[in-house]
Amino acid sequence: MLQGFFVLLACQLFGEALALGLSLPIPGPVLGIMLLVLYLFARRRPSGPDAADHESPLGLAADGLLRHLGLLFVPAGVGIVQSFHLVLTYGAAVVVALIGSTLITLVVTVFVFRLVSRGVSGSAAA
Repeated sequence: MLQGFFVLLACQLFGEALALGLSLPIPGPVLGIMLLVLYLFARRRPSGPDAADHESPLGLAADGLLRHLGLLFVPAGVGIVQSFHLVLTYGAAVVVALIGSTLITLVVTVFVFRLVSRGVSGSAAA
């Protein structure tokens, strides 16, 4: 399990180092996730993409973090309770922004899916 945490933290560290060292406009954690995906593709097993690997150190570390994911929401809840006057003041604007951004995300996702599915269909026919 420690080896899995090491892989996760190493990807996070390298992502932060790349973002800061190269002054990239992408946040370090996003680069870290991209590095983790590249690592997972590099060590993919021949058993196929559907085979779950929960017994690997990385799988155990990820499962352990996911089991306790709810704890990560405690600081956000405390912040909301402490700043409740701001929630009352700006709550309507936040709700509108959340609904609007969700709708925009859905529309863009459908557009990208249709674009990719056309590309996949076109390459399969060729």
